Order: sequence, then structure tokens, then C-alpha cells
Amino acid sequence: MDTLDLNGFLRSALALAPQRFWWLIGGVIGLLVLATLIGTLLARSRPGPVVENLNARIRAWWVMAAVLLVCFLAGKIATLVLYGLLSFLALREFLTLTPTRRGDHLSLCLCFYIAIPLQYFLIGIEWYGLFVMCIPVYGFLLLPAVAALQGDTTGFLERTTKVQWGLMLTVYCLSHAPALMLLKIPGYEGQNLLLLFYLLLVVQLSDVLQYVFGKLFGRTLLAPQVSPSKTVEGLVGGGLAATAVGAALWWATPFSPLQSAGLSALIVLCGFLGGLALSAVKRSLGAKDWGEMIEGHGGVLDRLDSVVFAAPVFFHVVRYGFQ
Repeated sequence: MDTLDLNGFLRSALALAPQRFWWLIGGVIGLLVLATLIGTLLARSRPGPVVENLNARIRAWWVMAAVLLVCFLAGKIATLVLYGLLSFLALREFLTLTPTRRGDHLSLCLCFYIAIPLQYFLIGIEWYGLFVMCIPVYGFLLLPAVAALQGDTTGFLERTTKVQWGLMLTVYCLSHAPALMLLKIPGYEGQNLLLLFYLLLVVQLSDVLQYVFGKLFGRTLLAPQVSPSKTVEGLVGGGLAATAVGAALWWATPFSPLQSAGLSALIVLCGFLGGLALSAVKRSLGAKDWGEMIEGHGGVLDRLDSVVFAAPVFFHVVRYGFQ
């Protein structure tokens, strides 16, 4: 692509993005700038491992926000490719911590090289019926059958469960985030990009605010054996704050302020349950993080654990309630 073509592409992308999208982007950049300034001041006045981790997280957020922005502006195909890559990386992390056997290799090849591209292809061609049933029906039945044909019965049920659950979480559930582009909401045509941004913003803000409220006011551990950092005060304070932010963003959605508040609360609750459930999986495996790909955040799945629970619930509530 030469310079003229690139300039033309950028102009087209900028023109197609809704104006409200730029208000959201401006708000995110403002938050990151503020967080960067606070992190810099803390590093000078109160240096230590906690502050170092905070600044590492902020730097990673700048990179992640930039990648998401570019993909959103590049359009539907780029967004699907991004999420397909995220599913690939998250599934690899999940299966790395839950080792399988040689008899599972063909099943794993089907997951990585057939299920992932097929799932996102179905979103791309807007085939909703097959998108919602391909993995939970055909994948659920096919994978154990393929594994059984390999003749390895050692720990068969446990191995099959690991593969199926990993596929459901990292591919099927996660794919519901970009699947928001499938929805045909009257009066909201061409703006579904904002719904995806809304989901990600609320669920990630919820994670951050629960962490902050927990550090500042946390006294009552919620599930100490699962996640020693999660507190009742963090959940309530951070959850209410994230819900309030989601309600304040109603203007970027097809929802009323009250509906936006209710859906934000639903996203917060589902995201919290996702983080808790996958923390339980990590603890059962003796691991702190799913990986080390993202500085300060752990692995890809450490950043997506809330999204994989929130995305399918949010998608189907919006589809049946507003389409």
C-alpha cells in the first residue's frame, strides 16, 4: 500500500467512525494520561514493587488501547482477526497450564486451526444460527469422538473436559464480544462498534476499580482460598463505581440511562464471576498467572477472564431485549 492509498484508507476510517466514538476515545486517553501522571508521581514519592507493577500495567494499557483503536478504525475484518488471535493465544495459555496427552493432539489441531477461524468466519458472514451452536453442539460432540479414536483412555474424561472447557471459554465465549457487530438495533445502525467499546470499557474499568477500592478500603476477604486480593469492599465499591460510569455512558449506546446502569451492573457481576472462576482454576493448578505476555498483567487470559463471562451474557441480553 503506497502513501496515497494509506492516507485514503485513514481518511475513510476516520470518516466512518461515529462522532461519539471519538468522545469515548478522548475519555480513555484522558484517563490513561491521568493514570500515567499519578504513576510517575508515585514512582518518585513512594517507590516500591506495588508502584512498579502499577506503572507496568499503565504502560501495557497504552499499548492495548492503541491496538484496539487501530483495529476498530480498520473495520470489521481487522477486529475479527484481532479477536481470533486473542482466542488463539488465550487457548494456548489455557492448555499450557492444563497439559494433555498425545492422544489429544488431533483434537487440539481441530480447536486451533478449524474451530477458531470457523467461529470468527461465521461472525464475518453474519450467520448467527450456526455461530451460536457450532462449538457448543458440534464441537462438544466431535472433540471427544476424535480423541476416542486415538485409543488413549488414560484420564479420558478429565482430558476431554479440559479441551472442551478451554475451547468454550477462549473461543466461543470470547467471540461474543466482536459478535456485537452482528446486532441490528433499530436507530443504531452502523454504530455497533460503540457497543463493543462500551462492553470492554465497563468490564476493564470494573477490574481496575475493584483492585483500587480493595487496596484502599478492603478489609473483608471474599474468597481467600481462591483470590486473596478480592474483597467485599473492593467488589461493592469498584462495582458501583464502574456501574456509575457505564450509566453515564448511556449516550453512546441504544439504552436509556436506567437501562445502561442495569446492563453495566450485569457486566460487572459477570466479569467478577469470570475472574473468580478462572482464579480458582489457576489456584488448582498452582499458578499465579496464565502467562507472561503482557507486562504487569500476566497472560492474555488474565486480561480476558472477565470478558469471557460478560461478553456472551451482554450479547444475548442486548439481542433479545433491544434488537
